Amino acid sequence: MRFYTFSKNQKRNEGMGRIKLFFPVLCMAALIFSGILYFSNALSPAKPGAEKKVMVNIPKGANSHQIADLLEQKGLIKNANAFVYYLRFTGQDSLLKSGNYSLSPSRAIPEIVNLLVQGTSDTIIFTVPEGYTIEQISGLLQEKGLIDRNRFDRLVEEASFSYPFIDQLEELPEDSYRLEGYLFPDTYHVGRNITEKKIINIMLKRFWDEMQHLHFLENTAAMGLSLQEAITIASMVEKEAKVDEERPVIAGIIFNRLERGMLLQIDATVQYVLQGHRSKIYYEDLEVESPYNTYQVSGLPPGPIGAPGRKSLQAVLEPKDTDYLYYVAKPDGSHAFAKTLQGHNANISKYQ
Repeated sequence: MRFYTFSKNQKRNEGMGRIKLFFPVLCMAALIFSGILYFSNALSPAKPGAEKKVMVNIPKGANSHQIADLLEQKGLIKNANAFVYYLRFTGQDSLLKSGNYSLSPSRAIPEIVNLLVQGTSDTIIFTVPEGYTIEQISGLLQEKGLIDRNRFDRLVEEASFSYPFIDQLEELPEDSYRLEGYLFPDTYHVGRNITEKKIINIMLKRFWDEMQHLHFLENTAAMGLSLQEAITIASMVEKEAKVDEERPVIAGIIFNRLERGMLLQIDATVQYVLQGHRSKIYYEDLEVESPYNTYQVSGLPPGPIGAPGRKSLQAVLEPKDTDYLYYVAKPDGSHAFAKTLQGHNANISKYQ
């Protein structure tokens, strides 16, 4: 039997050799671990806990890089490259479907990818709030990916639709305000590939159905009002009243001031001219020159200043009979009413 002996130097060299072999392995493991942490973080939600969803339209034919950039711009993902790498790693880069999506930045990339692979249904739902203008409706539909805005505005201007009331709008200017107030505010369910003309047609039909339901044309004609005048008054009521019970009161005040030849002096008509949604109107704003400025022009403005809902339309048909001529907004959105200018000024001092 043979025995081998090793010197101290030999043992030391062997130990150093093991360390040299282990060090690259350790570095590689550290790099892999760092990469996993980085990739895991990049795949995590952009805004954990976010409640508000973001509308995004994935265009037809968009590749994974374009989709990733779009999602990153919308704040839905942290890193576009991580999105693309995940798609390739999972073999889903050619499976994403175009369409309109309502996505939450609180979802991780794998969840968002899953939704885009599943695709959207053929039905898109949109809601037009009461009081919305043509401009706001157009913006809403564009955001939903349903229209080309230029084409939509051109169709509104042409107003070539076959409804009995269309002929009564001939006195309106031939511009983007032509159908203002006549695209009824409601919730609509439409197909993803619907045309701009079809959307307008559906909203006009909804308006016409409401006219028939309320017997609006017959009732307003009995009141000595044209359809345009009645819708214009209803649109002002819609913009001014925040409390439903006050709508007939405000409608009655508008009629009272018209009968007395008083300027209507309605802030909402000035806001319409300024195309803004300010909570406060300044004195300099009241000087704007426009037929819609009821602080300067007597009578009604040329046309509606938004789309009135059913309750405002009913208020025009059944205005409350009072001696009120003035009203001022309170902090809670309701109004204080007055019969005299003196009482009105007192309300202004009290509430504003």
